[in-house]
Amino acid sequence: MTTAGTPGQGPLHGVRVVELAGIGPGPFACMLLADLGADVVRVDRPGGPGLGIDPAHDVTNRNKRSVVVDLKAPDGPARVLDLAARADVLVEGYRPGVAERLGVGPGACHARNPALVYGRMTGWGQDGPLAHRAGHDVAYIALTGTLGMIGRPGEPPAVPANLLGDYAGGSLYLVVGVLAALHHARATGTGQVVDAAIVDGTAHLSAMIHGMLAAGVWQDRRGANLLDGGCPYYGTYETADGLHMAVGALEPRFYEEFLRLLGLEGLAGARTDVTRWDELRAHVAARFASRTRDEWTAVFADSDACVAPVLSLREAPHHPHLAARSTFTGHGGITQPAPAPRFSATPTAVRSGPALPGDGAAAVARDWGIPGLVTDEPVPHGALPDDLVADGD
Repeated sequence: MTTAGTPGQGPLHGVRVVELAGIGPGPFACMLLADLGADVVRVDRPGGPGLGIDPAHDVTNRNKRSVVVDLKAPDGPARVLDLAARADVLVEGYRPGVAERLGVGPGACHARNPALVYGRMTGWGQDGPLAHRAGHDVAYIALTGTLGMIGRPGEPPAVPANLLGDYAGGSLYLVVGVLAALHHARATGTGQVVDAAIVDGTAHLSAMIHGMLAAGVWQDRRGANLLDGGCPYYGTYETADGLHMAVGALEPRFYEEFLRLLGLEGLAGARTDVTRWDELRAHVAARFASRTRDEWTAVFADSDACVAPVLSLREAPHHPHLAARSTFTGHGGITQPAPAPRFSATPTAVRSGPALPGDGAAAVARDWGIPGLVTDEPVPHGALPDDLVADGD
């Protein structure tokens, strides 16, 4: 069973995870497990991932250790199976059937370790007409209906980076699934396969919206609803310096405070009168355009109007609230989000910087009791074939 460990080790201290290297949602999911204290060993491929940044700056590989294994070498699969035999969790992000062809699929792994939780991260899922097709975040969220919700009416849908699909619909659902399956394995001794598909997770995220659609209180088009920018008191406005403020004054008392601080008290009745929303939006936009973002930030600073400045990535760590909570942290010269969520008894921490390919092999061989993990043979380089690139990447 997982033990509490020392401060900074996290609630998953003692859980062993094998990550078959990929890009996108798989590494992020394993970073989260590592942040929570799991001992994550990343099995890097010779030559590195097909898409990636300098490994020294890839914070999704923090708190991990790395070994390099060529899965196409004669002894490659056996080395991964040795790791799987000693692990609690294995995560892979290949296209369906590739892990099996390489000899490290669920069948081979469960033959060595019946209690193993085998997490599979893909975009389309393990079955269905598109299962074997390549893809990326934007295509996955497009089919779920969620991409079509985002943006202004009359304009193309706005792409929310890869946060909605890869990480929210993919990584976080994989982690939830893995932890649920781990709980079951600890209780029964039986592992299982977790099929985490970005299309499934992203669709699941829209559950409330589908309920509102069925109830007739959500229109199936962009910029026409309470929470998608269609409402003039829930959205963003440009300020005099070309920056923006975010407004979320939904409830009556917050809306009243919002109008009071803007000096627009005469528009109180426009809140529930949709026919006046264009009028309200024009007045609000004109008021915000009259001052800078910092000036409006000061106006709303001590209010419950639910208004905040829209900050850039470089600005966010310096906001007084986020700084007070240490929402961001510095490690190895890189400013990065701190582990989340927070735990009272088993606090987490950034324990180590990004794992460089192969730099943890000797330590993993010692700690996991696998002397054969370290070899003196040269590691070949070069990208793996396209069918080894995760369709969840």
